[in-house]
Amino acid sequence: MPWPLLNAPFEGCWSIVEPGTSSRPHEHHEYEIWIAAKGEGEIEADGVRRPFKAGDVVHFTPHTEHFALNPKGADGNLEFYSIWWDTELAVAFLDQHQASAE
Repeated sequence: MPWPLLNAPFEGCWSIVEPGTSSRPHEHHEYEIWIAAKGEGEIEADGVRRPFKAGDVVHFTPHTEHFALNPKGADGNLEFYSIWWDTELAVAFLDQHQASAE
C-alpha cells in the first residue's frame, strides 16, 4: 500500500514482531489503531506498558510515542494489523469519491 487505484480514507500495514525483538518506537500526526491477530506481547505508549494479545485493539492519538514488544522466549511471533488516518487522507478520499460520482 498505497496502490494507485485504492480509494480509502486510511492506510495500513501488517506487522510481525519476532520473539526477543520490538518494533521501532515512533510517533506521528495520524490517528492509528492496532489489531492484534496472533501471539502475545506488550505495547508501550507514552512510557506505559500493557499486555497486547490476539483479539486486542488499541487506539493511538496523534503524537503518542508507541511500539510493540515480543519478549524473549515467547512461543511465536506477535502479529498485528495497523490502520492510520488523518484529515488529509479523509479529504482526498472525499474528493476522489465525489469526482467519481459525477
